Amino acid sequence: MIKLAVESHVSLCAACSVEFEFKNYTIITSRCKGPKFPPVACCNSFKDFACPYADAINDMTTDCAITMFNYINLHGHYPPGLFANMCREGMLGLDCTNVDQATMMSN
Repeated sequence: MIKLAVESHVSLCAACSVEFEFKNYTIITSRCKGPKFPPVACCNSFKDFACPYADAINDMTTDCAITMFNYINLHGHYPPGLFANMCREGMLGLDCTNVDQATMMSN
């Protein structure tokens, strides 16, 4: 499960243990392309990328979610809030249980 609502923190967060600056973003950028940004392709590619890091992303005591979204936007030049606004699967966020394990492991 990935919660897409990134809360703004007034206090300082701990640094993320995941080195998002060194990740390969082509899993998203090759499938989620503008100007139309197809929802199925964008959301599935986002899940393929992010689900392996769901625990880190959901830890609001760290800057993992903010850092990950910054790098996704840096590499894909996406409009602000694209994934948070488009990729919805319920009140708890995105469900990672059916994400292809092979894709997740190659990330």
